[in-house]
Amino acid sequence: MARRFRGKSVHKVDAKGRVSIPASFRRVLEEGDPDWGPGENPQLVIVHGSRSGKCLEGYSMKAAEEMDELIEGMPRFSPEREYWETVMHTDSDYASVDENGRMVLSAALRKKIGIKSEMIFVGKGSTFQMWEPRAYEADRERIESWGETTDNPHAYLYGDKREG
Repeated sequence: MARRFRGKSVHKVDAKGRVSIPASFRRVLEEGDPDWGPGENPQLVIVHGSRSGKCLEGYSMKAAEEMDELIEGMPRFSPEREYWETVMHTDSDYASVDENGRMVLSAALRKKIGIKSEMIFVGKGSTFQMWEPRAYEADRERIESWGETTDNPHAYLYGDKREG
């Protein structure tokens, strides 16, 4: 079974936009990059057009390729395909992890999500998100509120109304 992006971690962002990627996330990126090998730097895709601009989403090369295959399976020129092509192709950039385990976020991307000196990495299984810490806490409250007000959030995992 492949590793997944799990956990959360706050990291400093320097004036040049360099930020250390959590070590466990780097392992997932390495496994998810078919061109990676010992002594090489893994590549990733940063999507910046989703979640209403509140966060950035990181994809391993494998996860980005899986999304590309899903998009290519949609009817050409359909609104759904055009939406996903915009999110995954137009509003994304390649990035790489340097030899010190860092990546560089451009000033434009830092400004887009309000990053000043810290950023939180949030594991989401096959992807991860990068947030300004206070914005993430507000979003986390929204998610927890849904879980507290839903009769049985576990039912969504199983597709039925099993007891949680």
